[in-house]
Amino acid sequence: MNILILGSGGREHAFAWKISQSPKCSNLYVAPGNAGTSQIAENINVSVSDFPAIKNIITNKNIDLVIVGPEVPLVEGIRDYLENDNSLSDLKIVGPGKDGATLEGSKEFAKDFMIRHNIPTAQSMSFTAQTLKEGLQYIESQRLPVVLKADGLAAGKGVIIAEDHDTAKASLKEMLVDSKFGEASSTVVIEDFLDGIELSVFVLTDGKSYKILPEAKDYKRIGEHDSGLNTGGMGAVSPVQFAQEGFLKKVEDKVVKQTIDGLQKDNIDYKGFIFIGLMNVNGEPFVIEYNVRMGDPETQVVFPRIKSDLLELMVATAEGTLENQKFELDDRTATTVVMVSGGYPDSYEKGFPISGLNNSVEHTIVFHAGTKLTPEGQIVNSGGRVLNITGFGEDLGEALDNSYKMVSEISWQDVYYRKDIGQDLMTLSN
Repeated sequence: MNILILGSGGREHAFAWKISQSPKCSNLYVAPGNAGTSQIAENINVSVSDFPAIKNIITNKNIDLVIVGPEVPLVEGIRDYLENDNSLSDLKIVGPGKDGATLEGSKEFAKDFMIRHNIPTAQSMSFTAQTLKEGLQYIESQRLPVVLKADGLAAGKGVIIAEDHDTAKASLKEMLVDSKFGEASSTVVIEDFLDGIELSVFVLTDGKSYKILPEAKDYKRIGEHDSGLNTGGMGAVSPVQFAQEGFLKKVEDKVVKQTIDGLQKDNIDYKGFIFIGLMNVNGEPFVIEYNVRMGDPETQVVFPRIKSDLLELMVATAEGTLENQKFELDDRTATTVVMVSGGYPDSYEKGFPISGLNNSVEHTIVFHAGTKLTPEGQIVNSGGRVLNITGFGEDLGEALDNSYKMVSEISWQDVYYRKDIGQDLMTLSN
């Protein structure tokens, strides 16, 4: 089969790494890809939002299967665009259509979906600039802290947790009136703060049946002990010790099954991944958010734990035959430490040569994210999150040791990474 993966991050490198292992993979392309994907696939320098150019790749390269990595092209309707082209009638696509992608594209839509289908979530109300006065009054009635979420896509930065009412009200004005997050915050969802431990559960579905992938916990803040600004993710761990079998059974019964049933009841033909952001509140799962694709950097700890042929799973998802697929997992622990450019998530410099990538540490994989290859053949940093260093082990401590051993082999100017990934879970397990 000829496969096209859309995206350029660590998630897409993990997709390419896993799919390239399948005996059914003939030719593998990544658009636009990064320096890591170029080592196992052919990169094609095309934007994930340039739908006509993507169609040309599909036609010229005789693509059989398209896997959409990031959320933006899904929300923009890449599936609908390709499906509406009669010349691509045999094409298989993994990723929901525009209607399904609205679960991530609109927090308000997702909240309404959860309420309609009895999926546990925090209580909330939505406001616009026209209802600002009511929103300010609503904040006054809320327990602290108060959570404000931009309705649309805001690159993971559209959530504010305000510790007092004055800050919450000022933030609401900034979002609605001053367009703090642009069009994404033209509607703001205000919801109750859930006090618990956060984790992510990933589901692969063909719209009828589903497979629950390994759960993971990621670390969003730039600073150690979860301090500082939110980022796209500074590390991840899988499995998650506190997500015991009983809790995950509740997740399946109260969240996963209800979500798949809800999609069917709403006539949403969904074929792809559902990322369910959860809060474990005293042993009960509450949904914080839906994403309509795999997470980044969680994919880098989830995919290495899947023993089954990922390409076979992708084809079955696209064809609606997922129920017939076997699904095996590796019991080992996987951990990822994200190495970033100094200054991220604020401004940072690009183009620094990266050394140590050819060094090897047993039981580790290096997934590239913000890297590119110069004409001289040098790999340099080209983004905020640059490398994801995944380690394996029989337990969390061993996996983390392996991740950090490989981290210590790699360097470039102003490199930064958190040194406490997984330490909160180490404390729980002791």
